[in-house]
Amino acid sequence: MSKSYISNYEKHPVVRVSESSNSCAVGWQAIVQALKASVRPGRSVICVECYPGCFEKDIERELVSALKPELVLRAADCYLPESAIQALCARELGDDPVFAFMSNYELPEFLDQQELTKRRKQLQKASGLVLVIGTGATLLAEHWGLLVYCDMARWEIQQRQRANTITNLGLNNFTDRAQLKYKRAYFVDWRVADRLKKSLLPKIDFLLDTNQPDKPKMITGRKLAQGLKNAAQQPFRVVPFFDPGPWGGQWMKEVCDLPRDVENYAWCFDCVPEENSLLLGFGDVKVEIPSINLVFTHPHEVLGEAVHARFGTEFPIRFDFLDTMDGGNLSFQVHPLTEYIQEKFGMHYTQDESYYLLEATKEGCVYLGFKENIDRQQMTRDLWRAQEGAAPFDADKYVNRFAARKHDHFLIPAGTAHCSGRNSMVLEISATPYIFTFKMWDWGRLGMDGTPRPIHLEHGLRNIQWDRTTPWVEKNLVNAIQPIAKGDGWREERTGLHEREFIETRRHWFTGAVPHSTNGGVNVLNLVEGREAVVESPTGKFAPFVAHYAETFIVPAAVGDYVIRPHGESEGKPCATIKAFVRTNP
Repeated sequence: MSKSYISNYEKHPVVRVSESSNSCAVGWQAIVQALKASVRPGRSVICVECYPGCFEKDIERELVSALKPELVLRAADCYLPESAIQALCARELGDDPVFAFMSNYELPEFLDQQELTKRRKQLQKASGLVLVIGTGATLLAEHWGLLVYCDMARWEIQQRQRANTITNLGLNNFTDRAQLKYKRAYFVDWRVADRLKKSLLPKIDFLLDTNQPDKPKMITGRKLAQGLKNAAQQPFRVVPFFDPGPWGGQWMKEVCDLPRDVENYAWCFDCVPEENSLLLGFGDVKVEIPSINLVFTHPHEVLGEAVHARFGTEFPIRFDFLDTMDGGNLSFQVHPLTEYIQEKFGMHYTQDESYYLLEATKEGCVYLGFKENIDRQQMTRDLWRAQEGAAPFDADKYVNRFAARKHDHFLIPAGTAHCSGRNSMVLEISATPYIFTFKMWDWGRLGMDGTPRPIHLEHGLRNIQWDRTTPWVEKNLVNAIQPIAKGDGWREERTGLHEREFIETRRHWFTGAVPHSTNGGVNVLNLVEGREAVVESPTGKFAPFVAHYAETFIVPAAVGDYVIRPHGESEGKPCATIKAFVRTNP
């Protein structure tokens, strides 16, 4: 990109619910007034269920100060002792700093039944206003007059973990490393809270957004339902989340208009609904919720019947950016085979993926598969020696290094050793179990926190497919592009993925209008060429949606037919999209 490049990348995309902000309470004073107006005289229970990571004490302080309840009951007081919670989770969590077994815990397992009974008796005796608050408040109260759900964005939870301002569920582990807090949250806390959340979302009276502690916002459950329904019927974007990394680059700073005082940006989670947020717009007010709520509440409309039948309320397609422009190589890595991830970690499917090149310099490259006739035993020994600090691992001795150019597409089915080299800008298209990366060599560097990044060489060596050597990789994984169809001002190409992967990708080049259809399944697209394009409904089913260069957007299954054409600055100029969807036919 030139120095004169002007970014049009939208970092805060909104799903419009209302042109008026009147239905949104902003600030504690307005929030409390809305609650007071909804409380019945006499005995009444306000139940504030909190997602793990909320600042429960701060929320309680504000509500108690204004509402002056007769009694306050805290779910946190009903948890088992820390030692019991640690013992409960020990087998699934193990002692690995990154990986664990996906848990099936329910929140009642974390609660002390005697403490619950004690506080429920207090609740029964109360004659005035009672506030019940915390993660598990609904289990303590059982019945309530008003249900407020305080939700929390995953990106904000991670920032609070890094700042040591929150703990894990039922623990007092402020000083634990952020990585360990994240691991426990990913495998335990969020699974437990999401199971409860799914049952509560249809019942809530108010949704409370405290992602910005100094600017809380609240909407009614009806407005939340309206916003989610709107999103499920139209193309939309989730809120991208940018993060630095030890190999991070500089491309996204310019293209996505990011702060220049940050050392680098390595990742952008541009479509990972479990991690990303969804912004609901009420006039000039934006209410932030986890975007996975949309999948929880509208799986049929968003995913489609066949995808929902296969994946349940999980969003199976992930788009993210890996920026190594003026940065470093990614770690040399491999993803687990399906049977391995099922047996060792309790995941239903694995992280097959691909690298689509948005940009690369002449130095850009991708390491992928092995050279012919390498000595496996020697490579294994070299990896172990590098892990022990004896000598750097010579990746070029064993691994294919392919030149990477803009619009190249490299397919990476699980079990394939790989990494992106420096001076490449990758759009990673993959399945969603996104933390299951077995690093085998990290080029001798430290993480952003100054400590060595975890290496999982044993896991990696158990999953490497040694027969994926140069001829096979060149034939099956590098630019396996096939013409599919063409029309007036457009052509369609199949760019992958490999037959072992459940995701199909199609690239469309166009100067005119391109007909698309969801064919009953969710589509995820990125504008990989052109300044902007517009997505329209042939029948006026949804308002025109404008996508800018490098923006990822989701087209729910319920949309059906849609058209994409160049827009604005790109009218009459070549544009291209890459589209991913789940294969539903054998």
